[in-house]
Amino acid sequence: MPDTMACEMSDTLGSLCIVLHGHLPYVLHHGSYPHGEAWLYEAAAETYLPLLDMIGACALNNARPAITMGLTPVLLEQLTHDRFKTGFVAYLNERMERAASDRREFEASNQLHFAYLAQQWEHWYGAKLEQFNKIKRDIAGEFASRFREGHIQILTSNATHAYMPLLLNDQMITAQMAAGTTTSKRHLGIAPRGMWLPECAYRPTWEHWMPSVLYDNPRYRPGLEYFIADAGVTHFFVDTHMIADGQPMGIIEKGHFKAVNETQLHWDQKRGWRSVLEPIGVVSKPEPPRVFAFARHPRVSEQVWSGSIGYPGAGEYLEFHRKYGERGLRYHKVTNNKTALSEKHPYYPDDIKGKVYEHAIHFCNVIKETLRGYRDHTGRQGVVVAPFDAELFGHWWFEGPTFLRDVVLTLANDPQVKLLTAEEALYNVSPDKVMRMPEGSWGEKGNHSVWINDHTKWMWEIEYRAEGKMLKYLHELPWKNNQQVKDLMTRGARELLLLQASDWPFVVHSQGAVDYGIMRFSGHATRFERMTDIAFDVAKGSPINPLQQIQIDEMDSHDNIFPNIDLNWWM
Repeated sequence: MPDTMACEMSDTLGSLCIVLHGHLPYVLHHGSYPHGEAWLYEAAAETYLPLLDMIGACALNNARPAITMGLTPVLLEQLTHDRFKTGFVAYLNERMERAASDRREFEASNQLHFAYLAQQWEHWYGAKLEQFNKIKRDIAGEFASRFREGHIQILTSNATHAYMPLLLNDQMITAQMAAGTTTSKRHLGIAPRGMWLPECAYRPTWEHWMPSVLYDNPRYRPGLEYFIADAGVTHFFVDTHMIADGQPMGIIEKGHFKAVNETQLHWDQKRGWRSVLEPIGVVSKPEPPRVFAFARHPRVSEQVWSGSIGYPGAGEYLEFHRKYGERGLRYHKVTNNKTALSEKHPYYPDDIKGKVYEHAIHFCNVIKETLRGYRDHTGRQGVVVAPFDAELFGHWWFEGPTFLRDVVLTLANDPQVKLLTAEEALYNVSPDKVMRMPEGSWGEKGNHSVWINDHTKWMWEIEYRAEGKMLKYLHELPWKNNQQVKDLMTRGARELLLLQASDWPFVVHSQGAVDYGIMRFSGHATRFERMTDIAFDVAKGSPINPLQQIQIDEMDSHDNIFPNIDLNWWM
């Protein structure tokens, strides 16, 4: 009689990790439309609630989705905020009213198909309101429940999605990580072991690291892997080139580290060096690794991301950019990605089910082909990592959550591919390669140029000066024995975290929301200066004057998040 387990193992090609990065900058109390709270409400309605639906639908079909879900700490702060909960309900009601108004308008002009679509939108938003109330308006708590049930893994990140390789002082990295992991644990009831490295941006140890602006004195900077490990995190994610261009440092055999050099690659080819199909131990010098990195698989990712071959560009899918009126709903399909918006055809929901299934099957076949090729070449089982911004699924690509559901249901019945969370894959694979990765990100050109360039250098000059002022005042002012000074410095620390968000230079560079990005960054920088200046005055014995109290109250009304900041994080 054949060994059933052996047959099962021989059939397995490897595993797939679907990683979704859920993140939005802090927008509550900072504008509504087109930039501001509308971003959060749209993402909640079109991405986070549909993803929870998708996870539940898979579980009901006895198919474990094994999604690795990133929820950044600043996103968690917003999803659990009373302002979001009441504002989101108002948003859903407004959307239903808009749909009902559109339906009446279409009926009056005898545009019956559009009237039908408007009615569908009315039902769709009504269902989201019902779902939101059913989960007691607690999206973060519902994701935590799915984790406790074993359906998903949840990732943490640093507090505000700060671009860590460019921060000037190590204390800033430590504080961002501490604030992030503390916030995740407070909201989720767990201490996530994996993290989404903001913008997948990494820096190894440099003996002579040069600041990007203001200063020309090289300095020693430890690699980010040390800060990540010290925060209790074991794994993170990077772009393809970070592993493909990595430098071999060692191997792990029978639990022991052994240093190697570049020549190892020439005769040890079956180990899969520089392949993105296995995680690696991350070090800056030959030593046992404390953290591990997974890399994005380019071919698999482009099936969704690519502007030319990506699934969301199919003509049948809902067109994101064409809306009916100001802040309107969407009633047209992609038609063709070269078709002018004014020429888009009406959307037909009945055309979607077959197209989504077709794309899901194609995606699963690409996964198997990729894993089979790796096994044939190395004799090893690979791990395909497919990381995406979560908001792609549902918000940008309306049918995206249905696509994920079909992928999960398809692979759940396929013995050749195991659906695993990243933490499970790390345990299952037992990485045996240790490398020094280059500096870089998943942005354009793979470097830092999206976040620091001629249009954004001024932001880093302000940020660097703020870092210096924060550290100076923490060492000089009596915040440890003066509660009023401590409270003011804590407010300043909050503003420092918020101004460090990578989102502000990104929207300036991408031209997506230039004015908003400048306004938000400058606003947080101004409030940081105000709070620390008032702290300085109080420390010198001056009482808070009426104007300063107005400034404090204004800050508290806009930026009342991260309530448990510990100034010792910066020490």
